[in-house]
Amino acid sequence: MIQPETQNRTAFSHERRILGQFYGTNKGPTVVIFAGIHGNEKAGVHAADKVIHRINESHIKLNGNLHFILGNINALNKGLRFENEDLNRVWQNDHIVELETRKENLSFEEREQRDILQIIRNILNGQQGPFYFLDLHTTSSSSVPFITISDSLNNRKFSSHFPIPVVLGIEEYLDGPLLTYINEYGHIALGFEGGAHEAASSIINCEAFIWKALVHSKCMQESQLSNYKHFKSILTDLACEYKFFAIKYRYELKGKEQFAMKPGFENFERIRKNDFLAKSNGHKIVSPRGGRIFMPLYQELGEDGFFILKKVSKFWLGLSIVARKLKFNHFLRLIPGVRQDPENNYTLIVNPHVARFMTRPIFHLFGYRQQIYKDDKLHFIKRDRKIKSFL
Repeated sequence: MIQPETQNRTAFSHERRILGQFYGTNKGPTVVIFAGIHGNEKAGVHAADKVIHRINESHIKLNGNLHFILGNINALNKGLRFENEDLNRVWQNDHIVELETRKENLSFEEREQRDILQIIRNILNGQQGPFYFLDLHTTSSSSVPFITISDSLNNRKFSSHFPIPVVLGIEEYLDGPLLTYINEYGHIALGFEGGAHEAASSIINCEAFIWKALVHSKCMQESQLSNYKHFKSILTDLACEYKFFAIKYRYELKGKEQFAMKPGFENFERIRKNDFLAKSNGHKIVSPRGGRIFMPLYQELGEDGFFILKKVSKFWLGLSIVARKLKFNHFLRLIPGVRQDPENNYTLIVNPHVARFMTRPIFHLFGYRQQIYKDDKLHFIKRDRKIKSFL
């Protein structure tokens, strides 16, 4: 058993990328928890240490398997979000194929990615599952805890166990997140944001999330943890007044843009159209629409200035469940200008002229969230998938 470190640790070692591993039975689930994918987000690492210590100290026997994996170790040691490139923006298939063949001139993040990829491969090839992948993060602004998911039904179902906001469709706006890559293989994958980077409560929130995830994945029983009700109440007490949100707008930073967010915004705070939000190269940026501010950038590194969220109605959520379970998405292929990608069963290729008359929410309803413009066509990618072998 790997012994845990304390939250006072000052250095992280590549030899200790796997913080802890616990093996119960191959008939149970396997839970994989990432912490420190961004090097300035250490709350998840400290929470993982606390859970590892408690499992060892209390001799908790798991019904499945559990792995804790460190992310960007080089950046963690330097207190940076990343050194050369964001480790949570490099998980594209083409990049990974190229990375696997190249042996020299690897950046810091490419070396980290190669290590993590091999660990994931070993876990998926060596255990039966079902698999649950959880990625612990914190934010640069004050925030209640929340979950981000690719909008698949299995992700929705698992995230519904947590009494906190759930943000759908973030993969539409970000290129190459780790969990989106894992979702392509059909596995459940949730991102958890525990609060502000330096807040002590973020560690507590991450720890509470881990324990609840272990119980709801059936990796352990709540009776095995004497104060489970305490951890359960932590997230319940912080719950937002509404459950599901979707991203409707992203402000992306360009090149060497000098961006400064107006101080004081918190995640999920209400904003109105034309509210003053930030400055770019000295010029005011106002909100293009009303909604909720999300992930306002209050740190030096980052590609996203802010997002704007909108509530997702319970009616729409229910309708999308029915439409997907009954496989109504097959009718989309009958529309002129819409065809199945011959190389990918989860992708529709759409003529842009046709797309004008089929709004994005229609594709969302049937589970086609991610939209890519390629070869003068729009490619809509479906997130509900069957499990397939990891490459």
